[in-house]
Amino acid sequence: MVAASFSHVTQWVFDLDNTLYPPHARLFDQIEVRMTQYVMDALGVEQPEADRLRKHYWHSYGTTLAGLMREHDVDPTPYLTDVHDISLDHLEHDSDLTAYITALPGRRIVYTNGSAPYAERVLAARGLGGVFDAIYGVEHAEFYPKPERRAFELIFAQDGITPVSAAMFEDDPRNLAAPHAMGMRTVHVAPDPHEADHIHHHTDDLTDFLSHLVRE
Repeated sequence: MVAASFSHVTQWVFDLDNTLYPPHARLFDQIEVRMTQYVMDALGVEQPEADRLRKHYWHSYGTTLAGLMREHDVDPTPYLTDVHDISLDHLEHDSDLTAYITALPGRRIVYTNGSAPYAERVLAARGLGGVFDAIYGVEHAEFYPKPERRAFELIFAQDGITPVSAAMFEDDPRNLAAPHAMGMRTVHVAPDPHEADHIHHHTDDLTDFLSHLVRE
């Protein structure tokens, strides 16, 4: 029984993008276009170089923003405002997901590498406004990004999360390594499974997965 492995969990941490909405909404496609353009404008480079730099930043630092900050001292606030200025028209309310998250015992938070204002917009578009006890963006982690352990430590300290009593839901398998090492139950939410020791569970349907936690 899946629910038995979560019987100790009283704190629930959810990533946002491609986790609390399905990947086919393709919001990140819009964000990626804006991130690439921002790199081009900020550094005065053409798109091929911007693409190369973004790949380098992602592998070296975890996010495009982290690379821009560490290698070019870019101000994160205008960047976050710009890249998240996207359409949310493709998002739909999911009343079942709302009900199952609401039924989880204990504290429920969102923690994203995006900004908290962006997260609030997405949650509202999904009908999840008011469901979570707190929403944290990269700005709350002093702009340290997941997958860095320091980022998780900062957020969990602010919220009072006790990792051994918590679970993390995340689409990027890299971002589950630190939570696992800290003692959390980890759930990879993605179309395809990723086999790794730091992943306890996989699901391609978060709503269905949570239904078993609150019904079993």
